[in-house]
Amino acid sequence: MNAAPPGARTREIWLLVATFLVAVAGLIYELIAATLSSYLLGDSVRQFSLVIGVFLSAMGVGAYLSRFVGHALRGFIWAQILLGILGGFLAPVVFYAYAWTGAVELPLFGLLIAVGILSGMEIPLIARVLKEIGVPEFRFENVLSVDYVGALAASVAFPLLIVPQLGLMSASLAFGGLNLCVAGLSLWMFRGDAQRSQWGVWGFALILTGAGLVQSERLVTVAEAALYDDDIIFSETTPYQQVTVTRFRDRTRLFLDHSIQFDSFDEYRYHEMLVQPAMALASRRTHVLILGGGDGMAAREVLRWADVEQVTLVDLDPRVTEIFQTHDDLAALNSGALRDPRVTIHNQDAWQFVEHGSEQYDLVIIDLPDPKNLALSKLYSRAFYNLLVERLNAQGIMVTQAGSPFYAREAFWSVAQTLGAARNPVKVGEDLWTLPYHAYVPSFGDWGFVMAAPYAPADRPLTWPDDLRFVSDDTWTQAQVFSADTGRVEVEVNQLQSHALVGYYLEGWAKWFE
Repeated sequence: MNAAPPGARTREIWLLVATFLVAVAGLIYELIAATLSSYLLGDSVRQFSLVIGVFLSAMGVGAYLSRFVGHALRGFIWAQILLGILGGFLAPVVFYAYAWTGAVELPLFGLLIAVGILSGMEIPLIARVLKEIGVPEFRFENVLSVDYVGALAASVAFPLLIVPQLGLMSASLAFGGLNLCVAGLSLWMFRGDAQRSQWGVWGFALILTGAGLVQSERLVTVAEAALYDDDIIFSETTPYQQVTVTRFRDRTRLFLDHSIQFDSFDEYRYHEMLVQPAMALASRRTHVLILGGGDGMAAREVLRWADVEQVTLVDLDPRVTEIFQTHDDLAALNSGALRDPRVTIHNQDAWQFVEHGSEQYDLVIIDLPDPKNLALSKLYSRAFYNLLVERLNAQGIMVTQAGSPFYAREAFWSVAQTLGAARNPVKVGEDLWTLPYHAYVPSFGDWGFVMAAPYAPADRPLTWPDDLRFVSDDTWTQAQVFSADTGRVEVEVNQLQSHALVGYYLEGWAKWFE
């Protein structure tokens, strides 16, 4: 067996450590690109699939191109410097392109392909360097094992640590800095073989990335200021979504993943129409379950009724419920509903809460985001409604927001059809009673809701809380009338195995806004 040259063992260890580090950085870039694509373009399953496919294909191209690199060590160092620049500035470039031009696909996928090609070159080049420095008993599978362990570390750290602590902008720059650190240490470890030009470009890239990191909060502020018309009073990337609250004078808006959730100027129309008809029709209102509605507006409407004793609110993101509970100016929008002792908050997945709970409710109010991806579509599926109806009392009522019967007509009627097709636990073999209705909300346009119950509620005059601003006998009567261009159409029930609703939703909105 040949002995390794002096210093080869130290260099071998460093190259294996570098393999781990570059694997972490490479997967983080891929996850950042996929998350950005999902945030800005919607349909997370489609976007994640595209990003993963494009990135892996680009890595394959990079692995092939590595054979044309004459000097493996210098090629590896150049790859790290370029990854530090292109990967590090991936999120800033995409955010700014979207904010100022509305373009996402070209900068996102252009940078993704470049990063993928450079990432694909790393492992073949490291393997060649290890052979060239005379590592005894070199085995390529050792390099791959370290690479896969790095990928695992990145996939675990991204949702648990990186996004909550850094956000996408800072994370992109930080891992660009990691690639530059790998380049710098490699330059020093192999300083006899390094090029002077590499030192110069590396130093410039390090200064540029460092400046970006120092100014990352300002970069985020400038990018978001271009995205939103109003002043941003709160912005945070949580493990679940991008949460942004804006204000202009006395007008406040909430955005989740850059999609508007409410405008304080007209939100009362939406929330009154979501909550009050079901509350008025219910024979009992003692215990109410709200799924979603972390801003507390639906809870505010429920608490207008004096006979409500307990409200259970289930919202996935604890940061949303926290800010609308603890920030006085935001809590004022929901009249302090989340501070009311009758309200119990569970920060939990709605499906898990319904599936594993056992309590019965007089009303269930579903105020969840639109079904624009499979993760949300499952909460509008027949399987979910089958679970949910078991949590209703025999005379209970549930109601869901169902999107726009004008902009996404098929999606709205699919929700109605799916609710009706859910299992009736009281009248076995029969469909649920359903009542679709809609109202005009200026921020959203014509917006729809669907009520469902095992029994049709008794036909009687309805009473309303005294201080409502929109719902009345007249508006409720009008809400149940659909015009020819919004009326019922033949659609499929939304099933877990098919998710027809996602297609209806995306196609409907694409007709108007793409």
